[in-house]
Amino acid sequence: MKRFLLVLLVVLLGWGVYERENLWAFPDIISAYTAKEYCSCRYVMNNDAEYCHGYVKQWLPTSQFTDDSTRKIITVSGMGRHNSAQWQSERQGCRLDP
Repeated sequence: MKRFLLVLLVVLLGWGVYERENLWAFPDIISAYTAKEYCSCRYVMNNDAEYCHGYVKQWLPTSQFTDDSTRKIITVSGMGRHNSAQWQSERQGCRLDP
């Protein structure tokens, strides 16, 4: 049993080293996805705010959410990262800010 756990640990560590770039990028995905999809739901599809909050709800929670409806900018923080999406036009939809 101890050998199995040791082998499993070594395999997981090896996989973590192999996928380190993807694992490092993961925290950005949470806030970026939420900001972009909420912006599209709210300002491209013209759904109400309550519906869009349910639409983008994820298993991993976000820590801060701001919807500036006058400028149509969504700012989301989660897992220590911040991302914003802004509505561009009817033709272009929403875009993540760099």
